Amino acid sequence: MYLDGKRLQWCWAHLKRDIQNLIDSPNGQVKHLGRDLMREHVRLFKLWNRYKAGKIKWRAFQADAAPIRDSVNGLVLRGSYSGNKQLVGFCDGLLPRKEHLWTFLEVEGVEPTNNTAERALRPAVIYRKLSFGTQSASGSRYLERMLSVSETCRLQNRSAYEYLVEAMQAHFARRTAPSLLTAKSANAYAAA
Repeated sequence: MYLDGKRLQWCWAHLKRDIQNLIDSPNGQVKHLGRDLMREHVRLFKLWNRYKAGKIKWRAFQADAAPIRDSVNGLVLRGSYSGNKQLVGFCDGLLPRKEHLWTFLEVEGVEPTNNTAERALRPAVIYRKLSFGTQSASGSRYLERMLSVSETCRLQNRSAYEYLVEAMQAHFARRTAPSLLTAKSANAYAAA
C-alpha cells in the first residue's frame, strides 16, 4: 500500500501466508525458518493489538516492537545466506526493501495490513463480476467515481445520496462541490 507516493507498507497478512508456506515445506531448514518468522509475527501482532486496544501508547509500542523488528530482519538475513534455494529466493525478495515491512512502526496511523483497503474494494469487485463491467472508458470513469463516493461516504458514516445531492446543487449553482475528505485527511493532504 503506497502512503504518499514515496513510502510503502507491505501487507503483513500476505507475508503471513508466505511464512505459512515456509512452515508447510517438507524441507526441514525451510520449515525451521518459517516457524521462527511466524513466532515473531505472532509477537508483533499481539503487541499491535495491545496498542490498537489502547493498552499501550504509541512510543511504548515502537520501543517494544524494535526487538521484534531486529529479530525478523536477522532471520531474513539468515535465510538469505542459508544456501537453501527456497529460503534464498524468499529472503532475497524481502531484503532490499525490508523497510517496507516497518513503515507502520514509523508513521502513526498506518496499518500493518491492507485488509481495510481490500474490504473497501470488495463491493467494486462483486459489482464488476455481476454486471460484466462497463462498455466504455467514460462508463468506467463514472463507475470508479461513484464507487469511490459510495465507499468513502460509508466509511465516514455519511449518506452517499445526500452527498451527491449537495454536489449536484453546488454544480448547478457554480460552487465548489463538498469535500469527501475528513478534516484530518484534508489537513494531511494540505501539508503534503
